Amino acid sequence: MTRKKFGPYAFEASNEDKIFYPDCDVTKGDVIGYYEKIAAWMLPYLKDRPLNLHRFPDGIETKGFIQQKAGDYFPDWIRRITLAKADGKITHAAVDHKAALAYLADQGVITFHAWLSRSDKIRKPGQIVFDLDPPREGDFAAVRQTALDLRDMLDQLGLAAFVKTTGSRGLHVICPVKRNAGFRRTRKFAADVARCLVAEKPDALTIEQRREPRKGRLFVDTVRNSYGHTLVAPYSLRPLPGAPVATPVSWSEVRKKSLTPHRYTLANIFRRLAQKKDPWRAMRRHARDLADPEKKLKAIL
Repeated sequence: MTRKKFGPYAFEASNEDKIFYPDCDVTKGDVIGYYEKIAAWMLPYLKDRPLNLHRFPDGIETKGFIQQKAGDYFPDWIRRITLAKADGKITHAAVDHKAALAYLADQGVITFHAWLSRSDKIRKPGQIVFDLDPPREGDFAAVRQTALDLRDMLDQLGLAAFVKTTGSRGLHVICPVKRNAGFRRTRKFAADVARCLVAEKPDALTIEQRREPRKGRLFVDTVRNSYGHTLVAPYSLRPLPGAPVATPVSWSEVRKKSLTPHRYTLANIFRRLAQKKDPWRAMRRHARDLADPEKKLKAIL
């Protein structure tokens, strides 16, 4: 056991030598250390957001599980956010400081999945997300081009777009919006944008949720724009070989063939951050109202 202390907060970390990523000998202690070190970059994207926690207490080669409800045993300095759901209420954990991030890593959390809305306006999301999912592993050129096409379309509508690697298969394109529209409205807008994008390349893109009818086309997924749905948080580790990190990237990087969904990992992310500022650091300043973009989109439709 190792005592971890962060100002007024402290906990006992256990089994830090346990291997979490066997292919690259990354231990549980390495994961805790990663989240301690990445906190300065990651916390702005977690603050005030309910979280779903993807836990792997025995490493990524074992079956993990998603924990939505904050554990009763979590220390009282782990913030809780209680929300309505279909059959009652649920209390999620939230991360507001480095100690909480490190404690949850000690609980075996590999990936943090965050809501699109913040606790003060839980039914008013501050972002719209497009999840670009390739039809097969390694078909990333199509993902990069689709992201660029989507960026151009959003720009025509008067909206800013930001992008990150998922650390898994594709890219997430994020559009920051003013927090004055509910999920039903933002979900419809996202779906309409996706329809327009697919209409331009119907042989390459699809909005079909079922795999069979996609017929090898790239899936433009907008389903996450719903109350209670989450998105992998920027700078989260993913439970995949090589310890990949979901990483905000610039649009100039998206144009490069060298970019892959696994481009950044626990082994190289801090070298990147030492050389390049976070491309998402000014995201909130680019939030726009949806009224004018909706009018422009309606004209296109």
